[in-house]
Amino acid sequence: MTARLYLPLCLLLITLSAAGQNAEQLLRRAAENYHYLAKQLPADRFPVTYYAQSSKWVTSGSEPWVGGFYPGTLLYLFEATHDSSLYREAVAKMKVLEKEKFNTSTHDLGFMMYNSFGNAARIAPEPSYKEIIVTSAKSLASRFSEKTGCIRSWDSGPTQFMVIIDNMVNLELLFAATRLTGDSSFYKIAVTHANTTMKHHFRPDYSSYHLVIYDPQTGKVQKKQTVQGAADESAWARGQAWGLYGYTVMYRETGDKQYLTQAEHIAAYMLRHLPPDHVFYWDFQAPGIPDAVRDASATSITASALLELAKYVKRKPAKKYLGAAKNMLQALSSPEYFAGTQESGGFILKHGVGNHPRNADIDVPLIYADYYYVEALMRLRK
Repeated sequence: MTARLYLPLCLLLITLSAAGQNAEQLLRRAAENYHYLAKQLPADRFPVTYYAQSSKWVTSGSEPWVGGFYPGTLLYLFEATHDSSLYREAVAKMKVLEKEKFNTSTHDLGFMMYNSFGNAARIAPEPSYKEIIVTSAKSLASRFSEKTGCIRSWDSGPTQFMVIIDNMVNLELLFAATRLTGDSSFYKIAVTHANTTMKHHFRPDYSSYHLVIYDPQTGKVQKKQTVQGAADESAWARGQAWGLYGYTVMYRETGDKQYLTQAEHIAAYMLRHLPPDHVFYWDFQAPGIPDAVRDASATSITASALLELAKYVKRKPAKKYLGAAKNMLQALSSPEYFAGTQESGGFILKHGVGNHPRNADIDVPLIYADYYYVEALMRLRK
């Protein structure tokens, strides 16, 4: 079932027309950055971050969760600029990434394979993309447990079944597989996982735990905690954004209003905690606020999600979501956050936070921050 679009098209065009031209300019600037970034990468490596003080690029192979964001961003930029060199770079990296369709050791195949091959199938279809997407979905579905009603996130032995809120965004791959094959088993897994997560991950105020640990034998919750947040009971900013994005997708794919209600509740919680300058702290209860570091990645994910959510609600909330997203994008597009072509090694956004508790990738550019920022600009221009 297709989710209903409440916001009239004319209102969208009026609301966004003033920002549309600016979005075009920003996308062109982002493309210039990625031309530079592409020249710094070995053929078989994917960008993760850049450390300006040491002029060091951090790259990975195809297997980590971040592999799909670089080709996905290139594809969005190709769609915006029609620059074929961006498309060729994306295709080259997807050839390296393709083997991960068989990877059953990760829950992140949505990030890896749908953000890349899913975008490619939409923008420049190739016959092989269907098989890659479906095989990837089968690998992801292999991690589903009927007992817990969830897709396993981290492998942690026979006594714990770990599920993180991030997993909500990987479900989009399963819906794509059902559309491509007519096999409803992928759809049912996505719905079951979303329902279980809605039941156990969220507090009464609609903030989310990062990690819920289930008993793999009984399906009962053993523990709720964080790994990347400030504390078990705090609200890790990017985790809240994953939840918002995931339940917005759930409504789009199912038309079930419980997911729209959930997304709106999450949005309300997040917007209550949005600082006056429209960029989230890395955790909503981070020690040291207002001097705590900001997270451009959480902000860009949220902006993109709000732009989609605005399409599914009535005029008053739509105006609120559109305004908040536009304010976030304006903040991220300022010189404080938008890097010059070589300033951050070719990455677009500065000031992201990877894993603060582990002192990993703090106040640096992040490939997934770039992806959702460009996606948000593409949604804005449309």
